[in-house]
Amino acid sequence: MSDPLTYSYYGGSAHRWPAQPRLDGDRQCDVVVIGGGFTGLSAALACAERGFSVVLLEKEKIAFGASGRNGGQLIPGLRWTASELEKDFGPQRADALFDLCWRQNPVRARIEKHGINCDQKSGHLEAAWTPADFDATRREAEYLSARFNYRSDVVPKSDMGAHIDSGLYHGGIYDPQGGHFHPINYAIGLGKAALAAGVTIFEDCRAFGVEDGLQPVVSALGGDIRAKHVIMAADSWMSDIWTGNVGLRLGRYTVPIMNYNIATAPLPDADALLPSDAAVADSRFVLNYFRLSADKRLIFGGGERYSQTPPRDIAAFVRPFMAQVFPQIAEAKIDYGWGGAVAVTMNRLPHIGRRGNVFFAHGFSGHGALVTTLAGELIAEAMAGTAERFDVLAGLPSRPFPGGKWLRRPLATLGLLWYALRDRLG
Repeated sequence: MSDPLTYSYYGGSAHRWPAQPRLDGDRQCDVVVIGGGFTGLSAALACAERGFSVVLLEKEKIAFGASGRNGGQLIPGLRWTASELEKDFGPQRADALFDLCWRQNPVRARIEKHGINCDQKSGHLEAAWTPADFDATRREAEYLSARFNYRSDVVPKSDMGAHIDSGLYHGGIYDPQGGHFHPINYAIGLGKAALAAGVTIFEDCRAFGVEDGLQPVVSALGGDIRAKHVIMAADSWMSDIWTGNVGLRLGRYTVPIMNYNIATAPLPDADALLPSDAAVADSRFVLNYFRLSADKRLIFGGGERYSQTPPRDIAAFVRPFMAQVFPQIAEAKIDYGWGGAVAVTMNRLPHIGRRGNVFFAHGFSGHGALVTTLAGELIAEAMAGTAERFDVLAGLPSRPFPGGKWLRRPLATLGLLWYALRDRLG
């Protein structure tokens, strides 16, 4: 897969990031963070702000993984609706999860605090693929208003033209608390803030293993690092890191799904496509998601592949999905096509927790642009001795995919293909 910092639209429009050195020799610090995406960067920054000495290890360059390859959509909440959370976990836990995942906006707070220029815009629309989906969306909006006094606007099909110039959808729900941004520029802003706070970042530095104990040791390319705490934030690459005495095999809890995005050339009629400039994601299991960039390109994600091999022509793979939604630009010039792996859990809720002095967060299941920053900050809180909010997310249920090392991915793929088939039949 081409490096998105070089070949994606985000890479082509990224701010300057100073290349960081490779690890050369053993080190000692308070906290080692493994992974330079949103989770790892926000955790490193928040730990440094609390006075910890922090080293961050990134196997490639910062934001190389899902943090630099996503659709740039900022969607409040989790993959489960708030009503589903209350039904399964009860009102008290639902209240706590809602306060964290809907009412908090740590991304906006970081952007404002550090003056990060990342094209942040407000507004997110969930578009209903079927009339039944719209009915469910409308009920959820009514529930959010009555239960949490949370504003979201029901948009009937007759009013969808205010948001999207497509007759494909049957209405939707507009959330002004959501939005979209340039993800790599956000990551670069976090990285620069982390450096200014005293974090040492090593790039091109793969972590091979973690040995737990009173003072964990991270074995990495270039040396070993002894620390009081370790934060594992490698998402789809978690299974590449051997965890010794902790007894963890975190890779068993997720499977990678390949998602692909395209960016058109700047469109003269871009504002007519999405008049409210909201980000849009539809209600299908294999969803379409799209938005306008700051320079009036349509950034469109569609389709999934369960093979790790990317299509030979990403633009040709995604174009039919775009053309279905916007037939008026079916032949538009496509300047960029990119993709990467999203780590998905069994229940599509993130897998967050700790084992002794090792903390971890991964499996955000394609809904992570907001909650990853939150997870990193909550880990720093817990490390500093206040674990109440961390425990809310760490208490989410999780279990590994069945099938062991060799059958886990094929069995998961069969299940995912079934849900994808339901989209086509439905």
